Amino acid sequence: MDLQPLDVLLRKLDSLGPLTAAERDLVDDLVLHIREVGPDQDLAREGDRPGHCILLLEGFCCRYKTLADGRRQILSFGIAGDFLDLPGFILTQLDHSIATLSEAKLAYVPHAVIGEWTQHPNLARLLWRDTLIDGAIYREWVLNVGRRTAYQRVAHLLCELATRLQAVGLARNGTCDLPITQGELADATGLSTVHVNRVVQELRRERLIELRGRTFTARDWEGLKEAAGFEPDYLYARVAPALQDQTR
Repeated sequence: MDLQPLDVLLRKLDSLGPLTAAERDLVDDLVLHIREVGPDQDLAREGDRPGHCILLLEGFCCRYKTLADGRRQILSFGIAGDFLDLPGFILTQLDHSIATLSEAKLAYVPHAVIGEWTQHPNLARLLWRDTLIDGAIYREWVLNVGRRTAYQRVAHLLCELATRLQAVGLARNGTCDLPITQGELADATGLSTVHVNRVVQELRRERLIELRGRTFTARDWEGLKEAAGFEPDYLYARVAPALQDQTR
């Protein structure tokens, strides 16, 4: 999909709520200084005090924390259109780290610009809504890791990613680019890589999903949702995910 950088941001904002013409013009006036970064690169570290917010234009990123022995827990995935560290605008110091998972294009939006945007009540509300939805995703992830089976955890996370990508126009008919390794899925679900691999193979055997390289397809969307116990209400997306049954 050939989206311009600001189109990606506008799609994300549109998924959160309606923009006025003046707000759209304000966003359109943003001058982006784009940086390309390879996979597995730290963009920010716990304790940093950034003067900007990182806008992800292309690729996948994650928020994470690590234990003293080096074990990593992925806290959330970032997709195109996401501000990766919007809470830092208010909290001033990051309590987690941020890294790329794939090749990525980024833009750094100064806090001064975010501050100007928040002078527009509706735009401020959309940014606030974005952080509140992040909180809702964190709560769902706690439930995922704490109470769901390994099979449900992986299926639920795949449903979530497909729904989020669909909402911003980055998935079509249940198919999307998903450059996330099984090791990274393991770090997000609190499982071993071997266990994740077993679950993925089971989902394939049941013809619920298809994974070819970086491409993910929900072959049986309703079946995958049922397997995961997935209800998308916590994502609060304005754009309904028209994910179609791909079973052949």
